[in-house]
Amino acid sequence: MISAPIRRLLCALLAVLLLLPALPAFADDGPLEADPPRVVAALEQGLAAELGSGLVRNPELAIALYCDAGAMGSTEGFFRIGRILALGPPYLRNPALANAYFALAARLGHRAATDAFDEAVPSAPLEESCGSFSRGFERQGFDLEAYLSGLSPVRRRIADMIRHQARRHGIDERIALAVALAESNLNARAVSPMNAQGVMQLIPATQARFGVKDAFDAESNVRGGLAYLKWLKSRYHGDWGLVAAAYNAGEGAVDRHRGIPPFRETRDYVRRVLFFAGLAPKRRL
Repeated sequence: MISAPIRRLLCALLAVLLLLPALPAFADDGPLEADPPRVVAALEQGLAAELGSGLVRNPELAIALYCDAGAMGSTEGFFRIGRILALGPPYLRNPALANAYFALAARLGHRAATDAFDEAVPSAPLEESCGSFSRGFERQGFDLEAYLSGLSPVRRRIADMIRHQARRHGIDERIALAVALAESNLNARAVSPMNAQGVMQLIPATQARFGVKDAFDAESNVRGGLAYLKWLKSRYHGDWGLVAAAYNAGEGAVDRHRGIPPFRETRDYVRRVLFFAGLAPKRRL
């Protein structure tokens, strides 16, 4: 017999699935929610993997992406992990662990997680950093072309422009696209709490440094972001792991730590960028 919390969760998920065909894949006029753009990007990418939008349906990859969103402070990320563990493929279902993630999200203020939590089910202990789920990237491949094909026409045009500009700047187009996906998921209107703006999330100082006149003009923003990547590529002798780390945390942090800084967000960011680009990390992250 299905418990009342799971029945409510099933009804809510069914309502979402019924509405999905009538909705655009992603909003193109601003952030989808109050979360920072990198969090929204990870949630959007996780949902694509969970539902098979562009990508082949891959719940394990979805969990790994939701883990990253949760590590960046997203209660929605933890809730979605619980949802997959409660309702996903039989080989992944784990009611006790699902309940633990619902409990975590509920403690952090997620209302739907409070409804989904089932007091009749014991909660399994949670491992730090999502435990083995966070290693999902190591066991998966990412079909960049398939993922891009599932995006809205506006974002596909931005992706095409990034390819063209990357070739002109001598940047591996897979890295350029991977950074853009990790930063904003190609949302030209994205704004972070630190006032990073646009597709590749440039702060005003970086915009001025690389001649970006309008951060919300996707082409201008991308040209500036790629100029920065080109500069970092030269500084770190083509080591894309260090380039991605510096793009995330600043070259000062990379230089001080003589490598990828020991910050959870930066290490997750580097792993995600290299994963999207189809590159294996040169060092353990």
